[in-house]
Amino acid sequence: MTTATDMAPLVGVSAVCSALGLGRSSFYRRQQPRPCPKAHPRPARALDEEQRQEVLDVLHSDRFVDRSPAEVVPTLAEEEGRYLCSVRTMYRILASAAEVRERRDQLRHPAYAKPELVATGPNQVWTWDITKLKGPQKWVYFYLYVILDIFSRYIVGWMVAEHENAKLAKRLIEETYEKQGVQPGSLVLHADRGSPMKAKTTSQLLATLGVERSHSRPHVSNDNPFSESQFKTLKYHPGFPARFGGVLDALGFCRTFFPWYNNEHRHSSLAFLTPGQVHHGETEEVLRRRHATMLAAYAAHPERFVNGPPKMPRLLEAVWINPPENDEIDDEERKQLGVPVTPDPADDRRSHRTGGKPASRRSMQNSRSHEGCHPKGRNEVEEARSAFTALGAEANPPPRGEAGTSEEVVH
Repeated sequence: MTTATDMAPLVGVSAVCSALGLGRSSFYRRQQPRPCPKAHPRPARALDEEQRQEVLDVLHSDRFVDRSPAEVVPTLAEEEGRYLCSVRTMYRILASAAEVRERRDQLRHPAYAKPELVATGPNQVWTWDITKLKGPQKWVYFYLYVILDIFSRYIVGWMVAEHENAKLAKRLIEETYEKQGVQPGSLVLHADRGSPMKAKTTSQLLATLGVERSHSRPHVSNDNPFSESQFKTLKYHPGFPARFGGVLDALGFCRTFFPWYNNEHRHSSLAFLTPGQVHHGETEEVLRRRHATMLAAYAAHPERFVNGPPKMPRLLEAVWINPPENDEIDDEERKQLGVPVTPDPADDRRSHRTGGKPASRRSMQNSRSHEGCHPKGRNEVEEARSAFTALGAEANPPPRGEAGTSEEVVH
C-alpha cells in the first residue's frame, strides 16, 4: 500500500492498482482516516467507584471469600437486609479486577504457531504424509508413505507397507535423503502430527541428518495442502481400484502411477509442466520451445489471438505453505519474497479480475476485424515473426531422459 500511495500521483491510481493487483476501492478506502471509536456513555444506573470498592470488600471478607456471588446476594438480603448489586454486576466487578477464572485444573492446549515455509527451488522444503489403501476385505488396509517436494511437486520417495510405524518412516526418509543428495542444513521436512511424524526415532534421525522439522497445527489440514492434494490426485486417478488384492497389487499400481505423476502429469500451478521437468531444471528450455511454437502460430494467424501476441509463461519464484497475510508485510517485501497478493473481499471482484467492465461481443468483433489492417497489429506480427526466427524452434525436440525412479520398500 505504501508503494501504491507513492506512485499514484506519478502514473495514476488505475495503473498502479493494475500493476500491483490491488483493488481501487481498497486504495481509496485506505486513504481515508479511520474514525475513532465512539466512547459509550456511562449508564445512569452504573455503580460509582466507591460502591464498586464496597462490593469488592464484601467479596474479599472472610465470610464470603469462598462463596459465589449467587450465594452472596441472597445471604446479605436475608441476614443483613442489604442489597449491593445484582449477581451479574458482581461478576463484572470481579472480572475487571482479574479475579474470575476456571477454578478446576483443566488441561489447556498450548497456542500452536502457524507454520510459514517457503521454497525457491527443489530440495528445500519436503512434505510427507501417510494414507490408507483398502485391502481385499473390510478392516484390512495397506499404508502408502509419500514424500513430495513442494516447489516442483516431484515425488522424491514413496513406500507401500503393511504397517504404520516410525521405523519404516525412518528408513524411507534416510534413503530418500541420500538418493537426492541433500546437503545438511538445507532442507525442511514438513508433516502433520501423526504418531510416526512426532516419534522420537524420526526426530533423532532428522537431527542427525541436519534436517529442520516442521509440523502442522492440530486438526488443520490446510497446513499440509500439497500432500493432501497429491493424495486426491492418486485416489481420483481412473486406474485407482476400489480395493487392492494384496500388498504386491498395491505396489504394482504405485510403480506405474508415480512415474506417470512425475514425468507425464502436467500441473496447472507449474505452467502445465511436469514435476520432473521442474525438479531437474528443464523449465526454461521447455517453456522457450513452447513459446516459440505459440509465436509461430501467432505469426501465421494473428486474427485468432484477440489479446495480442502470446506471453511466455513463468513459474512462481517462491512456493509457500501459509504465506504471510497482506497486513503483515509491505508491498516491497511481498515482491521480494514472492508472496501472492490476497484480494480484499470488499473489492469489486469484476473490476479486480478484469480491470473494469467486461468487453462486449460487438467490441470483440470490431477488434478482430480491424486487427489485420491496424498499424499496431502489423507491427506485432512482424515482432512475433522476428522473435520466432531468433528462437529457432525445434520441430521435433529430442525426448527427455529418464528422471529417476522413486523409492519403494515393502514390509
